[in-house]
Amino acid sequence: MGSPRKQPLDFRKEEVEAVTRCWTSATSSALVGIGSVGKSNLLQHLADADVQSHYMGERASKFKTIIVDANMLGPLPPDKDDPIRCWAGYELMMHRLFLAFYPFDMLPKEEAKQFYDAYQALQDGSNPLFTYMALRYFELGIEYFMRRGISIAFMFDEFDEMLRQLPVKFFQTLRGIRDSNKRQLMYVTLTRSPLATLVERFNIPALEIEPFTELFTDNTIYVGPYNETDGRNMLNELSRRRQRSYPESVNTALLYASGRYAGILRASVNTLDEFVNIDITGLSAEQLTSMLAVKSAVRAECKTIWTSLNHFEQQVLKAVARLTPYNVNPESEIAVNMLIQKRILRLDQMGQKLEIMPPVFHHFVLSNPDPT
Repeated sequence: MGSPRKQPLDFRKEEVEAVTRCWTSATSSALVGIGSVGKSNLLQHLADADVQSHYMGERASKFKTIIVDANMLGPLPPDKDDPIRCWAGYELMMHRLFLAFYPFDMLPKEEAKQFYDAYQALQDGSNPLFTYMALRYFELGIEYFMRRGISIAFMFDEFDEMLRQLPVKFFQTLRGIRDSNKRQLMYVTLTRSPLATLVERFNIPALEIEPFTELFTDNTIYVGPYNETDGRNMLNELSRRRQRSYPESVNTALLYASGRYAGILRASVNTLDEFVNIDITGLSAEQLTSMLAVKSAVRAECKTIWTSLNHFEQQVLKAVARLTPYNVNPESEIAVNMLIQKRILRLDQMGQKLEIMPPVFHHFVLSNPDPT
């Protein structure tokens, strides 16, 4: 598999500054972004050593990010076997720790061997206590690097899936490990909804998982669409790959229609070739938006956004689109505030009414998805 494309240092500047500020103060952070917004690209960018040096200066020399993708969890038993499920979480994190530091040249030879032995022991299924000992081996593995003054940030991609699959005890132990290494260990979660929303959705006992989730309370960062610079850079890259160039009027219309959401922008550019008998250079931004909004690839990206929203948020959007009446209640008020933070709703320039963003997604909502 090829390495991800390297982004400019100032890519996602606002979000990267917020996360790296947390890292320099050894605090954890929660990134929240809807589907199609380009969260995984941001995670890869944060993992770039050059980016860390740019934002963190000398601190970056003894700092390591480790991406933990929940999709890489091994197959889990259908029943709620908590020890096995905890073991699966520790095994994944220990494996990523192993890969991140291999060949362990920052450790003395004897300690490198001891770390490798701990890695092997965690996976030794012949030990009848291996599921219970996994935490101890994982804790020991981290300790070798903590002793060398290395700070580590575990970045959990698709963390929604980890919350759904792993027991509360696993997250309680992550809090415990962090508390033992407060100045050097931190976590970054990447989810489509705030952690509190996911805890409620997955029926996780809120008080039991609170010691873990409170790590992120003051550092929830909402990942919105690309800014103008990042949007244009992505558009230029897509055009270069396709060996096509479009006039400024078309580029501006594409950025408007997509709202600079990564997935929608990519689908919109890929769809342009379908307009074989239409001079798109003569279309207004609104006209191009209407044409893109009915294309299957663009609608698929809009569907990704739609399904990442909860029921109350979907109902609010239908009300804003005047498909259903607007009912003022605590749930709808919370949903409006959350949609504004997610950049799916915004107040117009006069501050008089709510608008659905991006424009092609507005068309998608008008098509009344999931009618009830």
